[in-house]
Amino acid sequence: MKSIEVTAKTAEAAIEKGLMQLNTTKENVDIEILDQGSKGFLNIFGVKEAVVKIILKKQFDKEAEEFLNKIFTHMGVEAKVETKETEDSLNIEILGEDMGILIGYRGETLDSLQYLTSLAINKDTNEKYKRVIIDTQNYRAKRTEILKGLAIKKAKRAKMFNKAIKLEPMNPYERRIIHSALQNDNYVKTFSEGDEPYRRVVIEPKRKKA
Repeated sequence: MKSIEVTAKTAEAAIEKGLMQLNTTKENVDIEILDQGSKGFLNIFGVKEAVVKIILKKQFDKEAEEFLNKIFTHMGVEAKVETKETEDSLNIEILGEDMGILIGYRGETLDSLQYLTSLAINKDTNEKYKRVIIDTQNYRAKRTEILKGLAIKKAKRAKMFNKAIKLEPMNPYERRIIHSALQNDNYVKTFSEGDEPYRRVVIEPKRKKA
């Protein structure tokens, strides 16, 4: 993270000077007062300037926006990025007219963008890991509803024919949706099997007929 040391007659003056140099505000920095300074005798003899260290905080939202905009430029995609940051996560909404190219087959491109953005903003920092969630055109919510419906449909089939049903390979995010949708089902249980990227959910009856 970028940091500077600044001197001035007082600590407050040094802080203001440093903020101007970094072109930022107090909310975006951490401040360490290294030396309060001294007025000396009659403000003439033994005068010592104050020294402060100003550390620019990690700006996850701006870094994510810059990173994604570079990707969009290379892809020739016109899109706008809106971010909403919490203590633990950074939610990113990509706005544009035709976002199909960013969603990809079953959200694979969107998941890749999410993964790469997470790597980009969490590198070179001692701050708490920031989880990244990227969505566009409400794709995540729509996909969640589709997967919940699939889980219920396949669970009924598993109960009806009293056999395990293996779903197609899914990413961890989608597998969690399936597990969550059926976690309170009294008649089936779910577990994952296989190795990435071919790991899949298995829906199995809890009690097999005699």
